[in-house]
Amino acid sequence: MLTSYEIREAWRRYKMFESSQARAELIEHYAYLVKITAGRIISKLPPSLEREDLISAGIVGLVKAVDQFDVNRQVKFETYAIALVRGAILEMLREDDWVPRSVRERLKALQNAYKDLEIRLGRPANETEVAAELSMETEEFQKLLVDAGRTSQLSLEEVLVCGDGAEQLHISDVLQDEKALPSLEIELHERKRLLGKAIDRLPERERMVIALYYFEGLTFKEVGRTLTISESRVYQLHTQAVIRLKGYLQRDDILFT
Repeated sequence: MLTSYEIREAWRRYKMFESSQARAELIEHYAYLVKITAGRIISKLPPSLEREDLISAGIVGLVKAVDQFDVNRQVKFETYAIALVRGAILEMLREDDWVPRSVRERLKALQNAYKDLEIRLGRPANETEVAAELSMETEEFQKLLVDAGRTSQLSLEEVLVCGDGAEQLHISDVLQDEKALPSLEIELHERKRLLGKAIDRLPERERMVIALYYFEGLTFKEVGRTLTISESRVYQLHTQAVIRLKGYLQRDDILFT
């Protein structure tokens, strides 16, 4: 591993002099981010995939992050890189299309239930209400949330997509960039505003899970320890939060224009 000084020097040599050696040093130094992110994204691989497939896709995202990162941004490289690595892995999973139709149907039913109930109730529905809407016992519903979250890889990265072929917004897109062009800065500000507005609509526990997992970079296990709840409960809250956000943001068309 490089020291702090060596990392700064490697960035300087790569960005100022386009040193291929410095580029390779940075990629090797930050390779651990790929393994960590791959482990967070998926705990049980489908039969068609090996862990190495995820690592390979993640490396592509890491290389892109190193090449595109602006060292003058007020953002940690690790935060920026994890967003791109996660996006690359999820894109590979989408292309492989390994999620069974039955899972997609269950997710659609969940999304519709959350959306319909919030419209009728005028507030976010709780688990008991959603379970009743789906004619499920609470325990069965909670298991469905865990299974859906693990199998479908629901992610905030997936939330920020509006329709096939539409522009995708990654977490990295809402990070502050002091050097953004005025027109891009206005668009970025609006995206950040709408994302923040959607997150604020979440119930408190779900909001905390989103903040700790995506913006603090904690694992589900670490989030559980912080909130003094089980890891499976974190999965449930994360899945509920992402389903709600998917509905909120897809209604905000300006986010994607």
